[in-house]
Formats: sequence, structure tokens, C-alpha cells
Amino acid sequence: MAIMSDRWIRKMALEHGMIEPYVDAQKREGVISYGVSSYGYDARVGNQFKIFTNVDSAVVDPKNFTANSFVDRETDVCIIPPNSFALASTVEYFRIPRDVLVICVGKSTYARCGIIVNVTPLEPEWEGHVTLEFSNTTPLPARVYANEGACQFLFLQGDEPCEVSYRDKAGKYQGQRGVTLPRI
Repeated sequence: MAIMSDRWIRKMALEHGMIEPYVDAQKREGVISYGVSSYGYDARVGNQFKIFTNVDSAVVDPKNFTANSFVDRETDVCIIPPNSFALASTVEYFRIPRDVLVICVGKSTYARCGIIVNVTPLEPEWEGHVTLEFSNTTPLPARVYANEGACQFLFLQGDEPCEVSYRDKAGKYQGQRGVTLPRI
């Protein structure tokens, strides 16, 4: 297995639509950086957020997820309450090749502020907007900036294509658009 370079990411994005829209070079002028880097792609967070709240004393249940556990916000700056959580999605739409697994890591700018970005791996032949999970681990409100960098995706290419891909399994999150809630 090998981690793929900026040249490979650029080629796959431009010739095969692996990342749309694709930004060729990291953008930084007064924003949290995004775009292709040496061995990854820094994706942006969109402007639609689902912020968890306990107004209705809801219980978060992955098998019976209800809308009364969060509030929806469309905004350029999302304020996540202390010790709380929000969902969002990437601006970019991803199409993962059959011989590639993608791992996501948070950006240091957010990590140093106590904001953790969690994303499960993007499996071979998965496609869609990536749902991003933001945890504010601090006792203070925290800001997340829409249309700026949120996390970095690392592309790992296997020695051979997998036997069964996410598309083959007809995965429940295939082709998701925008913020996607848990499904069973």
C-alpha cells in the first residue's frame, strides 16, 4: 500500500472527477487552508450544520436517530457550544477509485483549539459529500468557518483492487449529498 502524491491526486481529480470542485494548490489568504497538498487534499466544510442540543432532553440513538437532538443552521460561521458536537459536510464531492482507501485527519488549526474532526474511512468506490463530525472538547464556545479548510484526506492505494467494494455492497451512504444522518 502506498500513500499517493499531489501529482496523482491532481490527475485523478482532473481526469476522473475524483474530487469536485478540485482546488489545485493550497489556498491560505486569510482563511484556513484548503486544496491539494504534498500527499493529501484539504477539504472545505460547507455552510449547513446540524448542532446537537439538549433542549428536548433527546437521547442520541444510532438505531433510532431523531431530529429533535439537533438544530439546523445555514451560516458562514458555526458556533458549537462547549463540550458539544455538530455535523456538516464537505463542499467537495468525492469519487473513490476501486483500489484506494481514504483516511481523514483533522487540521492542526482546529485541533490546537480543541476542535476534533472525525470522519470514518472512505471505502473503495464510495462516492458522495463527506459528512464531517466536529467535537468541541473545550469548556468554551468554538467557531467553525464554512467554505474553509476543515480536514485532510490521505489517499492510500492498494497493491491490487479489492474483491468487494462499497459500491458492490450497495452501501447505505453511497451517493450522499449534504449532511447525512445515521442510517441502519
